[in-house]
Amino acid sequence: MTVLTMLTIAVTVVMGLLIYNRFKLSVKETNISSTEGIVDSVVEKMNSDLYNIRQISNAANYNIIQQYDVSSQEFNNQFSLLYEINSDKIQSLVLYNNEGKLMASEPISSEKKNVEIKKQDWFYNAKKEIENIHFSKPHLQNIFMDGTYKYNWVISLSRSVDINDGEEPISGILLVDMKYSIIEETFERINGNSNGVYYYLCDGNGDIIYHPRKVEIDRNKLAESNRELASYEDGIYELKLNGRKANYVISNMAYTGWKVVGVVPESTQIMSMNQFRYYIVITIIILLMMLLVVNRFISKRISKPIRELDESVKAYEAGGKKDIYVGGSSEIRHLGYSVQKSYEQIEELMDEIIKQQTQRRKSELAALQSQINPHFLYNTLESITWMVEANRNADAVLMISELAKLLRISLSKGKTIIRIADEIQHSKSYMSIQMVRYKERFGIKFHIDEEINDYCIVKLVIQPILENAIYYGVGDMDADEGGMITVTGRKIEEDIYISIEDNGMGMREEVVENILTDNSKVPKHGSGVGVINVHNRIQLMFGEEYGLKVESEADEGTKVTIHIPAIPFNSENQSKMEEKSVERKGKNEKE
Repeated sequence: MTVLTMLTIAVTVVMGLLIYNRFKLSVKETNISSTEGIVDSVVEKMNSDLYNIRQISNAANYNIIQQYDVSSQEFNNQFSLLYEINSDKIQSLVLYNNEGKLMASEPISSEKKNVEIKKQDWFYNAKKEIENIHFSKPHLQNIFMDGTYKYNWVISLSRSVDINDGEEPISGILLVDMKYSIIEETFERINGNSNGVYYYLCDGNGDIIYHPRKVEIDRNKLAESNRELASYEDGIYELKLNGRKANYVISNMAYTGWKVVGVVPESTQIMSMNQFRYYIVITIIILLMMLLVVNRFISKRISKPIRELDESVKAYEAGGKKDIYVGGSSEIRHLGYSVQKSYEQIEELMDEIIKQQTQRRKSELAALQSQINPHFLYNTLESITWMVEANRNADAVLMISELAKLLRISLSKGKTIIRIADEIQHSKSYMSIQMVRYKERFGIKFHIDEEINDYCIVKLVIQPILENAIYYGVGDMDADEGGMITVTGRKIEEDIYISIEDNGMGMREEVVENILTDNSKVPKHGSGVGVINVHNRIQLMFGEEYGLKVESEADEGTKVTIHIPAIPFNSENQSKMEEKSVERKGKNEKE
């Protein structure tokens, strides 16, 4: 056993370490693969957005500026129309000549004073390299007066163009200010659900265009590796970030030279690994315990079959352990089978007698324990004691009378099927006691058609629903809020419907959807029976087409409808249904 145990421990620990290391690599690969996929999708989205802005610039140049005279009405109409069509993407569309004079702008605005257009980076770059479209860094648009006093962040696209102004063409600069929010919304969406992984955008020089923590970087409270990554090509790199390792997924954007960077900090992997580490340790401990038990079992099976048989026979004769040991060699097994068979015949007869005697006691005890709420009974008796001490004898007599009626129907001589009239009386007694306990902070109404009084119903199905209506509906309402519980019973065709409705707090939609299926919704206090058990008891007795229907709205109230078949109450029907209930209960317990 010692050798087997040591070997088991060694193999289990080695296997645990191998699984742990493999999972660690798998987590890292999964995180990087997921980040790589997101980076590729962002690059595709950003390329598409920038391509649309370039198309707007091309349309303004080739379809408007080179086609119409800048002073013509048609030029203004086309220029304005192009802006209106794309106003969701661009902040402004502006045309200057090479001297910095404003030729056209959309939306129409006044230039700010003391703004030197020729010294703007976008103007200088477009004039210097006339063959390219130039993208600027994110900046505040600062050349026009804005009556709303808003600060609009934009990325400027500028290019040199030829302008038709009268008879002589001149050169100028076309400026398209793309809304920075296009980039911002894309990155905010992916950073919002990244579980520690984050993404940012920088240009070819390493200058940050977007970063989720740019304010902290600007204040030197956080360091980023954007400058170092400026020279890196597309790929996956492992670098140190703020003293800790991190994996960087880099993808360059076409035309602009911008880089989308996905950062996978080592801390995101550590969190997953910590959880898995606990799982591995617990698994190893459980496995070792199981293997130790198996080793002990094997050693005993090999070395002690005769001793086990002898001890089992002595234990049985002394009234202790009743199972005769059967194991070891064929001779010992044969002997064990012979002794066991003779004892089994005696045990079967004894067990049958004992089972018949104890089953009735268990059933009666279970019925009493499941149907009587100790807390409700204690509270009622305390209320009666308080009334007697306060000389409220009439109220005390009423409470005792109603409690007696309630207990009489609750017990019902152990019967499960009773008359609807008795179930209604049980509910009235229960509510009379509760009205005294709650000092009539709410009202109760019973509207029961007399024709349904002599039909069968499963015992104690209305009271738990009334209890829930008090605890979760009107019990916490003030007297002046008009809390009311209404019980209605009627027969429709061959079915009976009994509804319990309150105007209390109500329930959320997701609670209503699960209340008849989710065991966690059974009340933690009260009857202990709960709505789910009432529903299941009705379906076990009458079939799955019957049961409860729950309707509720938050702050409006709750309505629970009991749906049962109309079966007349008589001794024959009661006996048949009681036998049917016992058969189903026994079948369920056996399963």
